[in-house]
Amino acid sequence: MRAAPPPPPLLSALVLALAAAAGAAELYCSLQLEGALWRGETGEFLFYAEERLCGSCRDKKDCKVVFSQEELRKRLTPLQYHVTQEKGTESAFEGEYTHHKAQGIYKCVVCGTPLFKSETKFDSNSGWPSFYDVISPDTITLTDDFSYGMHRIEISCSQCGAHLGHIFDDGPRPTGKRYCINSASLSFKPAEKNSAGEGSGSTRPAQTGKAEL
Repeated sequence: MRAAPPPPPLLSALVLALAAAAGAAELYCSLQLEGALWRGETGEFLFYAEERLCGSCRDKKDCKVVFSQEELRKRLTPLQYHVTQEKGTESAFEGEYTHHKAQGIYKCVVCGTPLFKSETKFDSNSGWPSFYDVISPDTITLTDDFSYGMHRIEISCSQCGAHLGHIFDDGPRPTGKRYCINSASLSFKPAEKNSAGEGSGSTRPAQTGKAEL
């Protein structure tokens, strides 16, 4: 992250006016000017990694996979719809996959995109399913989230735009990341069993106590 020279006075006035109308937090998240982001509350340009600002699916109408809201309301449960389409959060420790131990692949409940392997799931004691890595960085979009008076990084599906959860920098090795995900945003495909009647296994990271989603 590096600061750029201040914008011209006219541009500054325009940006500040937009900030007053839309709210500094929203502007901070979404207004891009020539590859930089105007941060109204400090009066400076900040450069961010492209994945933080320009995820491939920040607006659902631009997603690779688009579903009508009518269709989603029919095939998703009320909780699944609230979490994935309205950026809701399920109650801690009540999600279907919070203590799920089976081996397999966790997918986006909306479009079926594979997101996480069970091998990367760990017990974070946070109340939500936690993973230390994704199957592929291309499957998710990271966006600044300033809701509830705090700064977090939202995770959404890069294919359909479904809200998944948030990412934190307090996960175990080797990534140090904690992908804190709502169970309601996931579906699960069990691993195929081998000749011994078991799925492929792996060593899990140590448990850690973490903050909320």
